[in-house]
Amino acid sequence: MNVITSIKLYIEKMCTESGPGMKTMLLDKETTSIISMAFAQSDMLQREVFLFERIDSGRSNERMKYLKCIVFIRPTKQNIQLLAQELRSPKYGSYFLYFSNIIPRTDIKYLAECDESESVREVKELYADFLAVNPNLFSLNIPKCMHRLNWLPDALSRSVQGVISVLLSLKLNPVIRYRGGSVMAQALAKQIYEQITKESSLFDFRNPENGAAPPLLLILDRRDDPVTPLLHQWTYQAMVHELLNIRNNRVDLSGVQGIPKDYKELVLSGDQDDFYGRNMYANFGEIGSTIKNLMEEFQRKAKDQKKVESIADMKNFIETYPQFKKMSGTVQKHLCIMGELSSLTTKRNLFEVSELEQEIACKAEHSQQLQRIKKIISDERTSLDDVVKLVALYALRYERHANCDTSGLLKMIKTRGGQTHVIPSLIEYAGTHMRQGELFNLVRITDAVKLTRNLIKGLKGVENVFTQHTPLLKETLEDVFKGRDLDPMYPTINSELVPFRRPPQEVVVFMIGGTTYEEALAVHQLNNAGYRVILGGTYIHNSKSFIDEVLAATENIQFKHTKSMLSYYPSTENY
Repeated sequence: MNVITSIKLYIEKMCTESGPGMKTMLLDKETTSIISMAFAQSDMLQREVFLFERIDSGRSNERMKYLKCIVFIRPTKQNIQLLAQELRSPKYGSYFLYFSNIIPRTDIKYLAECDESESVREVKELYADFLAVNPNLFSLNIPKCMHRLNWLPDALSRSVQGVISVLLSLKLNPVIRYRGGSVMAQALAKQIYEQITKESSLFDFRNPENGAAPPLLLILDRRDDPVTPLLHQWTYQAMVHELLNIRNNRVDLSGVQGIPKDYKELVLSGDQDDFYGRNMYANFGEIGSTIKNLMEEFQRKAKDQKKVESIADMKNFIETYPQFKKMSGTVQKHLCIMGELSSLTTKRNLFEVSELEQEIACKAEHSQQLQRIKKIISDERTSLDDVVKLVALYALRYERHANCDTSGLLKMIKTRGGQTHVIPSLIEYAGTHMRQGELFNLVRITDAVKLTRNLIKGLKGVENVFTQHTPLLKETLEDVFKGRDLDPMYPTINSELVPFRRPPQEVVVFMIGGTTYEEALAVHQLNNAGYRVILGGTYIHNSKSFIDEVLAATENIQFKHTKSMLSYYPSTENY
């Protein structure tokens, strides 16, 4: 199971079926991202696609009948209307229509009526209605899916469409389980089941062989684990997203001083960058050491490039120059990123902050942690954003502790001029009244408390922090693969498919409220151990985007649980 491969196969299919010759591609906003994350523009040029246009933006009226047009759009009402206008007055010689998801027959009929010039050569559904981020990770790019702690209607329908597309692309007809007690998870599970039932012919895949259990779709709720998105991350991909923000596999460094002009926006795709693909899950210290080795190798090759003394040397130079140039770009790109990560880590005092974050997440040592938080809040080096996250973790962990001093910590934040409204919103969003099970399970995390620090030799100033925290998702998936009973925590919506006692071999996880790169790492580790898991979510969060989602989800609601908590707990002057 590989979502990037699925998308690539669909794009190859479009380019091949349209035949040889110059082509243009007509896309919408979403499918533009889907294409760009799977293939570089140079890859598309090799497939004879020379022009890209947006169906939903201003375009020239110049007729280009010598070009074939591959249309790849989502089957939305707006896109159907725009395509109808295009077909009534065709700009290109022929059209090959591909829709990223299931399209109603009535819309097909309507488009056929608009095609008076009979320029349409092909009409197909290709189920590529999601962003393939990593081989095991997809996103629907919905940064805010809730309002008043329930689905935004558009976000719900988009999530149904996205998950259905993933299942069809992977050819899976799964058992559907959802997080019990979550109205949002139940609503999504129900609508996905209804869609699968309605389109039963599309889901008529071959049953698993040798009595194997059917695949599983597991729908989870972010509110069960609000800790993971709040923690600072130390693996390469996750750290870049936390500190620099990855959007559609791109990192914007235009605001960073001293960055060369050609490196203001960088593409980070494991499929297009071998170095990144090999090291995206490596931790910060390992990456520093690896880049140092890469730079030393590059310097050796640079010296070799200068030794052009014979015809044979010139021939060798010409043959190896493209690889040399590519290596030069790779070294420069990752040095730019690592330089900024190192700068921000030092500037924001992140080694100390992150260590305390991990301690709060994994150890119940209230009085010690409270004093350390107070010390860090008073330290002007620590940014207010990082202080708010620390207090948020404290408030989640010690919400029901007899000596919880969240209110005192909020006063300290306010004294520094920080925003305190995040904490009450977060407790209302994912406090103990919302969570299923025990997030801070001492039995589960005792063995995980192994914080170590190694100074990487030869790379001054880079410290490598191995995190203690393990996402709740990993434990949940381990329960799935060990065949443990998931009822009643994760009830089944299509119970007719569950006479099987064996654990599933293939699992698709969908996280309502967004997933994280730390959870993608956990899935990667499980896949390396021989399991088959795909992870997706409404969005891929860093701490900032997660907090934005929390604030949007709790906007204009009356806080029932938080206000009493903040006023009830006494001061902790004795601690």
